[in-house]
Amino acid sequence: LLSDLLRSGRVPTVRLTEIFRQAAQSAIVRNAHSVDRGELPDLHNNQPDFFFLRRKDPVRTAETIVELVQTRLPKNMGIPADQIQVLSPTRKHQSGTFALNQRLQAALNPPAQDKGERRFGPYLFRLGDRVMQVKNNYDVMWKDREGRGAGLGVFNGDIGRITDLDPRGELLTVDFDGRLVEYSPEMLGELEPAYAMTVHKAQGSEYRAVILAVNDGSPMLLTRGVLYTAITRARELFILVGDEEKVAQMVRNDRQQRRYSGLRARLARGQ
Repeated sequence: LLSDLLRSGRVPTVRLTEIFRQAAQSAIVRNAHSVDRGELPDLHNNQPDFFFLRRKDPVRTAETIVELVQTRLPKNMGIPADQIQVLSPTRKHQSGTFALNQRLQAALNPPAQDKGERRFGPYLFRLGDRVMQVKNNYDVMWKDREGRGAGLGVFNGDIGRITDLDPRGELLTVDFDGRLVEYSPEMLGELEPAYAMTVHKAQGSEYRAVILAVNDGSPMLLTRGVLYTAITRARELFILVGDEEKVAQMVRNDRQQRRYSGLRARLARGQ
């Protein structure tokens, strides 16, 4: 609707293009604007809040990301792993979210005798894992962590942590920022590991630090809009790890999906 209104030319429109005050000092903001204009971000002069690490090999990309999350950022920049979000345009390949989640789980939450585990489909859920709800469930009941209230509903994109895994009752409990939700075995299809997620799933969210893997991927996923969205998820630090040729491909690829409602044409005709 908003796109049709703006493109019709029948509605007064203001476009904000100038960067003011503190934002002008942020390489995150400057590079996001560059990408939006179709310009390659500055990948050769690392700034305090925007870094590029060249890794042509997807396996090396994945190894570097694990090292950043597990050691380098917590130790050198004081950013704990639970405040870092790893993103990828794709679920597939060695630098996609599926492989990254396996590597990050092994590094950040390795198996132990006191950690219960539950396998569901391709995923292994472990006590302490960071997980994401991947579909809206309006009927599931949650309880307040402090025991003072309850409510209904957990929604697509909600991030939580597995706090209890009962092998006898087969219940898995996830803490979504103070809301405790119990998952029975048939509900586990609504959960996925969330150490890494697709850029699409991160839309609307913001994180202290973001690491984006860019190597392989379909042209439908390696787009300017995906790169812009990934950069603008970061509040304090954005790190791009991968192949600069793929980054340039994303900037050039301004492919957008449009809905053709006919509203724009009708507004232009004054209907």
